[in-house]
Amino acid sequence: MKIREATENDFDRIWPIFEEIARAGETYAYPTDISKDEAKGLWIDYPRKTFVFEDEDGIMGTYYIKTNQSGPGQHVCNCGYMVSSKARAKGIATKMCEHSQIQALELGYKAMQFNFVASTNEGAVRLWNKLGFETVGRLPNAFSHPSKGFVDALVMYKWLST
Repeated sequence: MKIREATENDFDRIWPIFEEIARAGETYAYPTDISKDEAKGLWIDYPRKTFVFEDEDGIMGTYYIKTNQSGPGQHVCNCGYMVSSKARAKGIATKMCEHSQIQALELGYKAMQFNFVASTNEGAVRLWNKLGFETVGRLPNAFSHPSKGFVDALVMYKWLST
């Protein structure tokens, strides 16, 4: 198992993971009918770096890291993580988040912020809390969940630099 920087050629293997999560509409505020090209732009082209988690079965997870805001906010990064449904509950998200925090510091960031965590994504909220992230904001009814209706979105934050 290893985490490595993704290449543009990896996106064909990332796409099934991305598509499954986006189509479900339960955790990311992406259109459920997002095209492969649009997804590549969001996940590969736009971020500062994108990584994949690989094992003997192929790419099981992926994450990106990007600057959250420019100018006076450029010391804060934002990340997004996706794990294949066939690889969940194996610690992959934990490993990727830990890896991303090291990468963030190496890239010169001092903090990490998750801008829009669906409050119903209980596994992610629990994991981010376990890894030291605090909920610093709650956006009432900001996320339209496909089966639960309007639910809160959380803003989660961690200062990385000591």
